[in-house]
Amino acid sequence: MKTITINQKQILNGEGWIAGLAVAALFLHPESTSGQTPVNLLSNNRFAILAATEITDVPTSAITGDVGLSPAARSYITGLMAPEVTGSIFAASDGGAVAVMLTQADSDLTTAYNDAAGRMPVPTGAFLNPGAGNMGGLTLSGGGLYKFTGAAMISGSDLTLTGTGSSVWIFQIASTLTVENGIQVVLAGGAQAANIFWQVGSSAMLGSTSVCQGNILAQDEITFSTGATLNGRALSETAVTLESTTITVPTLVPAPPIFASVARAANGTVTLVIDDTPNFALTLQSSSNLVNWTTLATPTPTASPFTFIDSTDAAAPTLYYRAFYP
Repeated sequence: MKTITINQKQILNGEGWIAGLAVAALFLHPESTSGQTPVNLLSNNRFAILAATEITDVPTSAITGDVGLSPAARSYITGLMAPEVTGSIFAASDGGAVAVMLTQADSDLTTAYNDAAGRMPVPTGAFLNPGAGNMGGLTLSGGGLYKFTGAAMISGSDLTLTGTGSSVWIFQIASTLTVENGIQVVLAGGAQAANIFWQVGSSAMLGSTSVCQGNILAQDEITFSTGATLNGRALSETAVTLESTTITVPTLVPAPPIFASVARAANGTVTLVIDDTPNFALTLQSSSNLVNWTTLATPTPTASPFTFIDSTDAAAPTLYYRAFYP
């Protein structure tokens, strides 16, 4: 077992140990700065479907997560009945606090869409128009930012996204997104649907019995053909059309926190930079002997990386740190 010693003169980096669900000792992680951070969906995290003008359904669909329509009235939700939704169905015409909540969700969708669309650096090489616009048959590893200057499609064979639980994929698509009938987006190696974002400049269409993974943020309509499945969210600035569709809001499993960097100042204070999973409560502890541990803080960071400055034991010649999710 390798441990970390932090003293007044040097910093030794090494692998630590894993205990419980997610515990990390101080070490550098090769992917800590190479990938994208997740798009913050803000209040849209609760929604499986959010639309502005209309939601239509040819029963029977199965929606797990809330459904929202704003600013259009409830009368523009057609075909979708409460038994098809594990969650609540909201419309702006409900008024009061519901209308306020949906107005905020609309604003948050615009914020999230602009975040995804504005991510940098501008993709080049293999990250620009992969597959000449058709991702069918490709394997995209380790997350990343991909850009399509026109339409994007997944056709002919499946798309595989392989990575760790903290890998993030963001697809910037200038025009339409099309997933062909029967085609699947396959996750491998621990990749999570919650960390996949499709920013679509026009409309998105999922073909019959297709299976897609991730959050679709579209300027125009999102259409599901018969039997299509989305493990993610359908968030549209216009309409969402369902037909015996399955949509499930994905559960995000936090990746073990990683100490990306550490520095000890002349006065003994230690600055820790931690790659974390935002919006999960984090426990940060220190020890001088690897036996007795003191909890320094239990923050819930809203972004990654998270920086913490420890000045509690500045005189100690040796310090050890660990961070974990309870």
